[in-house]
Amino acid sequence: MTYEGPKALLTAWVSLVSNLLLTLLKLIFGLVFHSTALVADGVHNGGDVIASIATIGSMKLSNHPADREHPYGHGKAEDLSTAFISIILIAAALFLTFEAIKALFAPASPISVWAFGAALVSALWKWLLYRYTNKAAVRYHSKSLRATASDHLADIYASIAAAIGLGISWIGSILHIPYTHYGDPLAGIVVSLLIFRIAVIMIIKASNVLMESSVDATTQEKYSAVILSFPEVKKIDILRAREHGNAVLIDAQIRIPGSYTIQEGDDLTEAIRSKMLQAYPDVEEVLIHINPWYEDQELVEPDSVPHLDQK
Repeated sequence: MTYEGPKALLTAWVSLVSNLLLTLLKLIFGLVFHSTALVADGVHNGGDVIASIATIGSMKLSNHPADREHPYGHGKAEDLSTAFISIILIAAALFLTFEAIKALFAPASPISVWAFGAALVSALWKWLLYRYTNKAAVRYHSKSLRATASDHLADIYASIAAAIGLGISWIGSILHIPYTHYGDPLAGIVVSLLIFRIAVIMIIKASNVLMESSVDATTQEKYSAVILSFPEVKKIDILRAREHGNAVLIDAQIRIPGSYTIQEGDDLTEAIRSKMLQAYPDVEEVLIHINPWYEDQELVEPDSVPHLDQK
């Protein structure tokens, strides 16, 4: 694995501090200048503060080594954090929708250029945060940072929509264009739907990992290719690969010539394991069971092996 705990944690702390400052900025400007969209976006950012705290906690926990109670380590703490962030995003999307619908039926409030400017600053700030966090997530193979980056991306949509709505309302009030005060709440509804969609995708991915679902077929084929690159391997009976936090765990049953000694079989499995770990840094463990292969004998899976349809 290439997961670098301290450096990844620094990225999470940058997100936390930024979310705190943006929450204060949006709430203050939203309340002072009577912007429903900015206040709602500020509350959304308040949820991001909680999410950032959860991210830091999960990353620290996932770095703990394996112990007697958790022999596979604590990697799934990051998937729990991702699910938690997703729930916060869903709640924020519902809240933003509710506030936007309320604003549609409320008396129009005068819009200040300062509120419009605050929304633009927030969008730019979040864009820089998204690029910084997403780059770190890829570099350190951190699911929590990936979820945080998705959260920043949702915030960009929210801030841009708020800026568009505020801009339309502000220009409309200056030029006395009717119905332009609806721009703010309507933009808020659109953004809420986008945030909701991102959150649902995130929680589905996190749930799949927690439920021990297999990696995608393309990735599994790549793992098979590594094993079959050894001419001694005559057949792969079973290959399972699952995500465990930021790592991938692989277990396989392969067939090699029955004439091989135990030492030769052990050397082969160690060579396969080393090649797999070198080719795919996110693979943390490879467990291989060997079955005998005879050229003149029909291959029959042992009773202890559950039948899996082969493509």
